[in-house]
Amino acid sequence: MKKIEILVHSPEETKSVARRLAEHLERGMVIALEGDLGAGKTTFTKGLAEGLGITQTVNSPTFTIIKQYDGRLPLYHMDVYRLEDEWEDLGFDEYFAGDGVTVVEWAHLIAGQLPEERLTVFLFHRGGDERLLRFEPSGERYEQLCKEIFPS
Repeated sequence: MKKIEILVHSPEETKSVARRLAEHLERGMVIALEGDLGAGKTTFTKGLAEGLGITQTVNSPTFTIIKQYDGRLPLYHMDVYRLEDEWEDLGFDEYFAGDGVTVVEWAHLIAGQLPEERLTVFLFHRGGDERLLRFEPSGERYEQLCKEIFPS
């Protein structure tokens, strides 16, 4: 499947796209987020949380690495930016195979531990509040997910 790109003009639009995605997420799904500092990874995750019915305040787990939020499905929010060792045993595989949805900010830093099948979302600065969101599905489950959300 080809990559899907969406241009958004505000943090609210970023969250809106993520909310729409969240409506179609199922247990065990993994979303890998990539982008520079300030690109909107946590904003995107906040939108996912809203779409999953989570009412708790969502913020980046930079210093705790993993936070869990409860909604329609549990949301496991990981920020692996500060990990010194990609293979540090933090039980990532248990989250990836768990009952919720896992979101990993800076996912490339634990590339060897990520499941082969996942949805990778790249967020690129385009000036001001404008961002380009690129969705790259890996695996049939994620290709179908993108077809449902972004019909061509």
